[in-house]
Amino acid sequence: MAAFFCKLVPPRPTFNLDLSPAEADAMKRHVLYWQDLIARGVLRVFALGPVMDPEGVFGIIVMERDDEFAVRALAAEDPAIIAGIGMRFEIHPMPRGVMHN
Repeated sequence: MAAFFCKLVPPRPTFNLDLSPAEADAMKRHVLYWQDLIARGVLRVFALGPVMDPEGVFGIIVMERDDEFAVRALAAEDPAIIAGIGMRFEIHPMPRGVMHN
């Protein structure tokens, strides 16, 4: 297994403050999507959630998967991406992995 840092970048710095109803719906489905994957044991997650950066809130997921292709496949199915609301993922391998018990 390899570790990956995934950053969910919103379409604008004020996204968390001025979501439209369609954006809010997509983000609710986004949360449920990742919760379901974790609950079903599809992936191992070490960190997940919003980062309150003063320059603009963004989301992160630090996870283990077999390879980057598998991570990109999960990201592509994220409802926040499918909804076409301007969200995008940046995916970065963590070559030394993640420390855990």
